[in-house]
Amino acid sequence: MVTSPVVLLADEPTGNLDSAMGVEDHETVTDINRDERVTIIMVTHEVDMAAYAKRTLHFRDGLIVQADRSHPGGA
Repeated sequence: MVTSPVVLLADEPTGNLDSAMGVEDHETVTDINRDERVTIIMVTHEVDMAAYAKRTLHFRDGLIVQADRSHPGGA
């Protein structure tokens, strides 16, 4: 965050975290998105963590099979 990026890429950011730390991580990312207006592109296999997103894309065999615009828990 030192360079004030416009986009932050996160590949499985909660992959090795327990559930409590995963929630804390996503709350931090949500704060960065809201407060710093940074676009976050995150890859995850965890459906409960994906619920934080404003928009999700679901892929299968390299193709988008579903796109959702918002989630109730999304930031």
